[in-house]
Amino acid sequence: MAENRGVLVFGEVKDGALTGLAREGVALGLQLAGEAGGQVTAIVIGPNAEAQAKELIASGAQKVYTFESADLADYQPDAYLQVLLKAVATANPKVIIFGQTDTGKDLAPKLAFRLKSSLSMDCVDVTLEGGKLVATKPVYGGNAQGIYESDADLHAVTLRAKAVEALEPDGSRKGEIVALDASIDESAVKVRVVEVKRQEAEGIRLEDASVVVSGGRGFGGPEPFEQLEELAKVLGGAVGASRAVCDAGWLDHSYQVGLTGKTVTPDLYIAVAISGASQHMAGCSGSKNIVSINKDKDSNIFKESRFGVVGSWEEVLPAFIEMVKELRGS
Repeated sequence: MAENRGVLVFGEVKDGALTGLAREGVALGLQLAGEAGGQVTAIVIGPNAEAQAKELIASGAQKVYTFESADLADYQPDAYLQVLLKAVATANPKVIIFGQTDTGKDLAPKLAFRLKSSLSMDCVDVTLEGGKLVATKPVYGGNAQGIYESDADLHAVTLRAKAVEALEPDGSRKGEIVALDASIDESAVKVRVVEVKRQEAEGIRLEDASVVVSGGRGFGGPEPFEQLEELAKVLGGAVGASRAVCDAGWLDHSYQVGLTGKTVTPDLYIAVAISGASQHMAGCSGSKNIVSINKDKDSNIFKESRFGVVGSWEEVLPAFIEMVKELRGS
């Protein structure tokens, strides 16, 4: 039982489905297990844990521990921590991988504190070299990368979305599903989710979109975002915004991209009337391609962009929308 010393992945479930980061965590686990030895194991908690365990096996996990509970369909901090402690004691991993999500950012530090492990958050690369864990993460608002080493006996990491490419699911992959022998000590559960109110949203979630079109303070008000919504619809993407936009009340903070907002990693990020401050770039620097429109030729956003257009959004954006419509035949 104490022999494994491979990798344990937290198979996070959101709105009844496995997150993409759960599969990406398995892919990272396969890389690390090759360096450390041992298995790639995972833990899934919730009412459909067994079915989701099969999905993780199809994505490369070799063994998945499950904890079936209808009461834990939504994240419950104290209860989840108890299950994770049992999973770690059973699997005996060298590395524990979480996604850099709201749940992962809360649960990983709790677990690391209890286990006295090292903890590296928001990683874009993780390796094991000579028995040490080497974690790379964005620093200074995404303008640089920091490399951190730890020689601790146990490591916990949170992985940024799209930092690792998940394996294509393959139903022929074999793995073991083990129901975890654990129970919840209700006396230790101090925090409970008693109600969930979901925000009404149309279209693709910002974090899941392959195309994100964001607007900034240079718009001068909320009305121009109607044009961004039109462009996002044509491109099959989602609308985002800078912090200044959300602080001004032009859009809800659920649209905010940046250090204190959401981190997005789309294939294409279009920034319109955004200056490119480090706080904003921290939330989109992982995008494969950044295209910017700004009337200030010296704006920092152009340093971060693959392509840039110097011009007023009032002139450039409508013409761009019409061109995209023409090319797409819509």
